[in-house]
Amino acid sequence: MNVTRIIAIRHGETAWNVDTRIQGHIDIPLNDVGEWQARQAAQALAGETIDAIYSSDLKRAFATAQALADVSGATLTPVENLRERCFGDFEGRTFAQIEAESPEQALRWRKRDPEFTPHGGGESLTMLRARIDHTVNALAAKHPGEQIALVAHGGVMDVLYRLATRLDLQAPRTWDLTNAAINRLLWTPESGLTLVGWADTGHLNQQTRDEIHS
Repeated sequence: MNVTRIIAIRHGETAWNVDTRIQGHIDIPLNDVGEWQARQAAQALAGETIDAIYSSDLKRAFATAQALADVSGATLTPVENLRERCFGDFEGRTFAQIEAESPEQALRWRKRDPEFTPHGGGESLTMLRARIDHTVNALAAKHPGEQIALVAHGGVMDVLYRLATRLDLQAPRTWDLTNAAINRLLWTPESGLTLVGWADTGHLNQQTRDEIHS
């Protein structure tokens, strides 16, 4: 069988998620709620066979993935290319600060201009999509007939959804990117990604935050 089953999980909550502060490549750890969310997601998947876990190497994602590795026994591998979009000078600033201090850049960001690159070495949406598409294809191709977990960030989850549903980068988002939600996809060499299920939060029995970017 050429099909690879993929469980995709956004990291648990951080203090900067609560503050609506852009993290990007800044290495922010989980807060107490995020640690609980990671454990809940891991327990929800305890009955499933997971053949490998790949995670962004940033603390908030890797700690979430480690909780799953502890329960499943699967090998956990850090993958730098699963990091969140790099936001350059936006990183460390709140949404409100960006709107107030960089209105022209903020407008292009809000309009999802696919070629907009934040000042300070940031990535465009086009660059992010290419990075995630290449990385997921390479990882999934290593596991035909198996199930793997990918643990990453809100921006990465957004790209995965768009790749699986063939939606344009500028299409308005109508799906959730909830912390520690469980998302399911299939991958084949012929068709790439397809969507199976999205934003399962049944394992989270308290309200979680759903920010635009992690």
